[in-house]
Amino acid sequence: MARGLLLVSFIAIMMVTGCATTTLKYALQNDPWQRWNQNMQSFNDGLDKHILKPVANGYFDVAKGAVDDGVTHFFSNINDIGVFINDILQFKLLQGSKDISRFMVNTTVGFVGVFDVASKIDLPKHNEDFGQTLGVWQLPSGPYWVLPFFGPSTPRETLGLIGDALMDPISYVSIFGGFTGTGISAGVSALDVTDHRAGLMNQENIVDEASNGDRYEFIKSSYLQHREYLIYDGNPPDEDIDEDTHNTSKIPSVDSSVPPKPQ
Repeated sequence: MARGLLLVSFIAIMMVTGCATTTLKYALQNDPWQRWNQNMQSFNDGLDKHILKPVANGYFDVAKGAVDDGVTHFFSNINDIGVFINDILQFKLLQGSKDISRFMVNTTVGFVGVFDVASKIDLPKHNEDFGQTLGVWQLPSGPYWVLPFFGPSTPRETLGLIGDALMDPISYVSIFGGFTGTGISAGVSALDVTDHRAGLMNQENIVDEASNGDRYEFIKSSYLQHREYLIYDGNPPDEDIDEDTHNTSKIPSVDSSVPPKPQ
């Protein structure tokens, strides 16, 4: 997909700025690129307001119920390939065997993933990506930053996005499929983004209501906590966060791994 190529430009930035060793506490209390981040958040908010959200609303009006669920399951099934690879890279062999079984069941019995049959036979969806793998390997995250188009991230998570793109079979349709493959890949990617955005309609209300007027800090804190939660499989180490700056225990984490659909 094009997302992997777009992120290559940020590698040069990381090489110049470096990846400082950071814990969650450091990342929350130190934001050296705050002006850039706030500008990029405003840019992304504008893009979402004027393009992504209207398209997602139109998509949801057309693709309701079973059609919408089928599209979501299809992309979730493709994602299970990367989940399995990251299972192996993190030495989660038992979970990896379950995730590859899940992929095979949904690809065959579930008609290329349109139906999530695996969840009904005790093969649940897991969330593993290359950013988490890099965290498990103890690669420092670096400071918080906001990417244009992609949103909240860190240098480590940006590398993770590139790794995820390389694990996505749709990327290779574009690389080896010539002009036709590029067109197909772009269309599938656009559908994926639209479907995912449609699933986030409810979560944007959570952000607006819980941010207490400081949307930037809320999104930053929620993102960093959620990534920490995923890396440690729900058991992150206790952080001694200064309550005068960030009381992380009171900031809910927004989980986008299985986005809810508006009713």
